[in-house]
Amino acid sequence: MVIQSNMSPKAIVKVWEITSAIFAKYKVPLTDKTLEITIDSEILPNLLTELNTAVGSSSATCIEGG
Repeated sequence: MVIQSNMSPKAIVKVWEITSAIFAKYKVPLTDKTLEITIDSEILPNLLTELNTAVGSSSATCIEGG
């Protein structure tokens, strides 16, 4: 599974605890609001890349629709 902007930090950390340090680095509160709502659009791509790298996900590991 790839971490996407329509996911919340709280849900992401629940599944991948390792991401909590990345959220702390970017000063992202662990809320139920989605990343696309809470993160500046200029920062979001870098954050998503770093999160997915940390959990070992990429578009190559994701099957469309699932």
